[in-house]
Amino acid sequence: MKVVVTKTALKNFHQIVDYLVEKWGKTVGNHFERRSKSFLELLADFPELGTEVNSEKKIRAFQLTKQTRVYYRIKQDRILILTFFDVRQDPNKLNF
Repeated sequence: MKVVVTKTALKNFHQIVDYLVEKWGKTVGNHFERRSKSFLELLADFPELGTEVNSEKKIRAFQLTKQTRVYYRIKQDRILILTFFDVRQDPNKLNF
């Protein structure tokens, strides 16, 4: 399946990478980028990898790292990445 990343998800991803680079260095930021890319490749082959968190909207989530969760939705022939979310934030900030 094709994986499509929304503008919001891309923005959140870059914010996380920038934070990691600023706080812990480029190596940590690069590691997060590689881990994310590997996850997206795996998700393309196994779309139901994540746990369903909202059955009404068919939203699934996958815990990418201890602090980061990826929210996505399966739509016919593609997987739509909704956001990369830092789980230390207020969960009310999630708006799908």
